[in-house]
Amino acid sequence: MLNLRKACILTIAILLIFTSGCSLTAPQKSDSIHLILGNPSNAATDDDNNYLIIKKQYALSYNRHKGIPNWVSWQLNKSWLGNAPRSNNFRPDDTLPQEWYRVVPNDYTRSGYDKGHMTPSADRSNNPEDNAATFLMTNIIPQAPDNNQGYWAELESYTRTLANAGKEIYIIAGGYGQQGTIGKEKVAVPERVFKIIVVSEPGKNVDDINESTRVIAVDTPNYNGNKESHWSQYLTTVDELEKKTGYDFLNYVNTSVQKVIEAKVDNTVNLRKR
Repeated sequence: MLNLRKACILTIAILLIFTSGCSLTAPQKSDSIHLILGNPSNAATDDDNNYLIIKKQYALSYNRHKGIPNWVSWQLNKSWLGNAPRSNNFRPDDTLPQEWYRVVPNDYTRSGYDKGHMTPSADRSNNPEDNAATFLMTNIIPQAPDNNQGYWAELESYTRTLANAGKEIYIIAGGYGQQGTIGKEKVAVPERVFKIIVVSEPGKNVDDINESTRVIAVDTPNYNGNKESHWSQYLTTVDELEKKTGYDFLNYVNTSVQKVIEAKVDNTVNLRKR
């Protein structure tokens, strides 16, 4: 009888340990509107190189070792757009842990790379405070001028056109790979820059995303020499971006829906016309 009791206690203990271990790796949903479709890398505040930062204006995974965000996620609709002036006040993010190096604008000086916004300044033109938040260096990556000022800017403008037309949009952008460093090796330069744009209707939530929801995924080279390219030349699938980045995008969306929308290349009529 005693041995049976010990065996039962041991079995319960093992189950509790196993259950506890599983809960640590399960994706933790956030209340942030910017993470409504998922946390691609399961970022958290206990991982220096996958450090979760949630702001009113966007959410991101920051990489302390690289000095750039792994990805930035944000909601876009008419309410975020207005006539607030561009801040242009690039500055360190003082919300990072005190002992961490905080990237400064001078780390980009004479590097040959733009200070490339992930959440664009113009996506937060509703008021000066929200616009200023996009100039924090945790929202910035080294971006080749031909990318940043050319087809990437065109894609940003196109997305705002959709928002002004009344669409509810969720966006994830970031870089992957590495082609050197700048700022005395404090800031990594991504080899590629990606973006995923989920286009929905006002008042919808994650449960309303379905197989017909439009998803635009692009994977662009982060180098000069292709300024005249159009962003539609770099269309891809979410599935392909997941293979290349190791992230699990849209992971709060119903699994069966994910399988459909993550496998499609956007083919909107006349998309490729400049």
